[in-house]
Amino acid sequence: MKIQLKNDISFLTAGLIILVMILLSLFCQSAKFSLIIPLLLLFSGLHLFFFKKSSLKLLINLGFLLTILIFTAHAFSEYTTIPELYLPVASATMLTMLLFNDLQLAFLMAFLSSTLVCLVLGSDLSTMLIFFIGSLTAAYSVREARTRGQLINAGFYIGGMQVVSAIFLRMDPNFIFTKYFLMNYVRPLFINGFVVAFIIMATSKIFESLFGVLTNFSLLELSDFNHPLLKRMVLEAPGTYHHSLIVSNLSEAAADAIGANSLLTRVGAYYHDIGKMEKPEYFTENQLIDSNKHDNIEPSMSRLVILNHVKEGVELAKKYKLNPIIADFITQHHGTSLIFYFYQKALESATDTDSVAEENFRYPGPKPQTKETAIVMLADSVEGATRSLDEPNPKKIEEVVRKIINNKFIDGQLDECNLTLKEIDRMSTTFTRVLSAMYHSRVKYPEKKDENGNNNQKSAEKSYSEPGSNHPVNGKNPSS
Repeated sequence: MKIQLKNDISFLTAGLIILVMILLSLFCQSAKFSLIIPLLLLFSGLHLFFFKKSSLKLLINLGFLLTILIFTAHAFSEYTTIPELYLPVASATMLTMLLFNDLQLAFLMAFLSSTLVCLVLGSDLSTMLIFFIGSLTAAYSVREARTRGQLINAGFYIGGMQVVSAIFLRMDPNFIFTKYFLMNYVRPLFINGFVVAFIIMATSKIFESLFGVLTNFSLLELSDFNHPLLKRMVLEAPGTYHHSLIVSNLSEAAADAIGANSLLTRVGAYYHDIGKMEKPEYFTENQLIDSNKHDNIEPSMSRLVILNHVKEGVELAKKYKLNPIIADFITQHHGTSLIFYFYQKALESATDTDSVAEENFRYPGPKPQTKETAIVMLADSVEGATRSLDEPNPKKIEEVVRKIINNKFIDGQLDECNLTLKEIDRMSTTFTRVLSAMYHSRVKYPEKKDENGNNNQKSAEKSYSEPGSNHPVNGKNPSS
């Protein structure tokens, strides 16, 4: 049945591709464009599909960007008198880099956009090379961009490199030092770069919504602690808020160590436990000392409360219109893990252990699908485990971290993400280092003694808590 369905989808996809190619060829014929355009797009799409394993959605998104660019180029040539060098060709490549953060994809888009535009305009190879160099500059200059100022800088770099390309193509002093070259090449190419930057600033949010992706700019907006969900968490579940901050620090450090998207990982960690706000008192980090709600209810009820924090988190994500990419951290940060404590408690209290099904005590999943969601799952688990240690030290922390990660690996929770064993080992080392720094031992201050030589704890506490106290301990400043 599955094989038949897969074959049906393959035939449907092939039929759709053929239809698109026919329609595109007819359009090019009617618009008097070169018929090499549909052929170039076909082979580019095949390259992405077979080599990059790209999804159909990605191909449609890229095709949409190229379609807009082609129509813009056609409008430039047919309905305006604006010189072709003002055309913001690099905008397609810059958008691709910002939206998908993939240099290989951006390189292909730089080639396609510059080639297709020149085919539509009927321009020569030199113009194509100028646009190609400008597009590559756009891709490299906005890689990992996190501020709008970086886009303005990118516009400056694009314009500068396009001017340099034009000079290198015409290394004739009698030409490049003329007013004609300055007005017809230098001015439009340099202004072109800033036009690209302003177009991206104005439209990036629109394309994010259309394509369902997140740029670094939107991630930074979500990381603002004035976001309504994060403000609610501070007031309603302060323990969970603090836990999320620690998990975010662990996750970001691990993502940096293996080359994953550290900003996405950090923001995902902020929101992964928002579902706990509905019943915060049922989760350890929000409970008062010697007060545990689960002591008074059955394990089956505890199971429902714990499982529901994922479902309630998803509902809150929908209510506050969080991007699905962030919502994935909510559904995947436990994968299909077993709620071991309450499962064991249910087994102990059951008269017939066969009546307690293990699958009922597992999270619904899915398992982590990306490196970023897998990192948050592991960081969440090791943070909770190390917090329960009586006397944490680097050796104990390392043992717990490796045990937790090994258990997740054996349980198959990492089967559907593309983490390698080497990356998992790096993450373990990073978790241990960060947690050891967080739980490092403190200097024990000596107690003051009164005139009779007795300890005066109250006096000592006052002395070391007063602002400006600077009593040396073992030759060191205790404030350090």
